[in-house]
Amino acid sequence: MAKSDENSTNQLLSPKRTGARKTSEIPVHVLEQLNNGKIETANLVEWLAVDQRILLNQLLIQYQRTIYLAPILQGIDQLKKQTVNTINEAIGTGILEQTIQHNDSAFYQIMAVHQADLVRCWAAYSVGKNTSLSIADTLKQIQQFAADAHFGVREISWLAVREKISSNLEESIAILSTWAVSNNEHIRRFASESTRPRGVWCTHIEVLKRTPMLALPILNALKSDPSRYVQNSVANWLNDAAKTCPLFVQDLYDRWSRESNTKATTYILKRAIRSLHVDNR
Repeated sequence: MAKSDENSTNQLLSPKRTGARKTSEIPVHVLEQLNNGKIETANLVEWLAVDQRILLNQLLIQYQRTIYLAPILQGIDQLKKQTVNTINEAIGTGILEQTIQHNDSAFYQIMAVHQADLVRCWAAYSVGKNTSLSIADTLKQIQQFAADAHFGVREISWLAVREKISSNLEESIAILSTWAVSNNEHIRRFASESTRPRGVWCTHIEVLKRTPMLALPILNALKSDPSRYVQNSVANWLNDAAKTCPLFVQDLYDRWSRESNTKATTYILKRAIRSLHVDNR
């Protein structure tokens, strides 16, 4: 390999790649490596540009599991709406079904640590859609994806288990309240983001829209979190709650203002009330 080619490859494989600003600007060789699962996506533009069907085919060829391909593609074709997220979920669910049918737990282990972020997303959905797992076991297995270094995997991790969290809310909050004091900011953020009453691109948690105080064990633990990543999630959580329970947010605003005179809490509260009139007494 020529020196210039070696430098180009090293730069391509570097986790510090910023990625293209538009899909049309993604270099052909970068898109090829993304579709072949050789590198991670560097930003949302690349994440949206990956052809998941090609990536799936390449993955199944590499690990000699092409028998899984046809039924998974059939599941994708049956989707009423095909988006990056719905295809992602369909592939993760399809892989789960195939590995159960073929007693192939080893394939999950391969996907869970795969270098391609979208493959790890599929693994996260394989956890979230596994109805044989209790909520405790589900959250235990999803934690590695909640802590993933890649933004896409972290987002899919909570989307993949949100329905099960909603269906097992009391136990989930009890578990996630311990995550809220983790040393890992990504895990702390998961505790907040996965329980948002409204959330983004996901089904609302009606119980928390009506009774947001149920999540206080999580919220109180995060009220002065040092991470801006976590702070924004908590603020968004409270902004969600303010749409249906403004008095809850008003009371919490007053209490946290008295109890926690920190820059972090001030920032959270300011963002939390951005769509709510609060008496700043």
